[in-house]
Amino acid sequence: MSDELRVIISGGGTGGHIFPAISIANAVKALHPDAKILFVGALGRMEMQRVPAAGYEIKGLPICGFDRKNLLKNVKVLYKIWKSQRMAKQIIKDFKPQVAVGVGGYASGPTLNKAAAMGIPCLIQEQNSYAGVTNKLLAKKAEKICVAYDGMERFFPADKIIKTGNPVRQSLLDTNISHEDAIRSFNLDPDKKTILLVGGSLGARTINESVMQHLDLIRESGVQFIWQTGKYYHEQILEQLKIEGKPENLIVTDFISDMGVAYKAADLVISRAGASSISEFCLIGKPVILVPSPNVAEDHQTKNAMALVTVDAALYVKDSEASKILISLAIDTVKDDAKLASLKENILKLALPDSAEIIAKEVIQLASK
Repeated sequence: MSDELRVIISGGGTGGHIFPAISIANAVKALHPDAKILFVGALGRMEMQRVPAAGYEIKGLPICGFDRKNLLKNVKVLYKIWKSQRMAKQIIKDFKPQVAVGVGGYASGPTLNKAAAMGIPCLIQEQNSYAGVTNKLLAKKAEKICVAYDGMERFFPADKIIKTGNPVRQSLLDTNISHEDAIRSFNLDPDKKTILLVGGSLGARTINESVMQHLDLIRESGVQFIWQTGKYYHEQILEQLKIEGKPENLIVTDFISDMGVAYKAADLVISRAGASSISEFCLIGKPVILVPSPNVAEDHQTKNAMALVTVDAALYVKDSEASKILISLAIDTVKDDAKLASLKENILKLALPDSAEIIAKEVIQLASK
């Protein structure tokens, strides 16, 4: 390979695809500072804002998913796929990458399809324990497939698989604040146990409803709660709390900008079971109760969660049962020091550090071909 390194990274749609993609780009840059990296995303999706904010250029494709409820609308979807294929081909011609990386999500389909057809080596990164549709379709064309879970030969050719783990936000690992100072930053008492509830940037309705239905239990628990409601639900929740009364031991916020500090403050986390979040919990050794979202393809969050639950590395509450049992289970768990220690020990065993750097080295090696 010449000294010049040109990499296309494609995919997105959710933070679970975007954070790993940016982490891989950062790792490539760390190893090869002069590398030229271009992202390809889907117009209207969150990568179109998050990627430029991280300092990278991104091109958008008009790609979207099929409408399973209204089949007539798929005529327009097919046109968008055809147009995205043409645009991806032109982007590749103009940029001249030596390697293409797909992280899952709509845009990675046409981008890696065209890259492979043009003889450019491809690597895909699958975050979940149950492979996504796009990555399953791309597997035959990829030379390397980086995964985070065992047993992925169910979906991919075994000779292409490398178990690397999922790249996570480096800021989480670089947080040096102490547990006590992290708690004080939320104006809470360092001598009391603290539970963090997160449902992603938009929030999780089930987790939020579980809190609202058990305000008295929270008030009387002797435990502190940091609750990220998500921006979508925040105003409505504040209105409800004005009527019902907010417990003093409940900190309510729509969004937490520094999750590293929030995780440091927490003795226990309640979270959805997205692959990136789980990888973060493994690396920082954080006891967690997982409430998988039922509104995802192939119910992959439940499969992610069970990969931890079967080795006693996390607790699991079904979404439909959360409003009844989640808060009481969390309070009982956070008061059980032996249980917290066991969960921490077991989840740390699943950590796969340096994932982004390992994947970046594979990307650079493919480019040299």
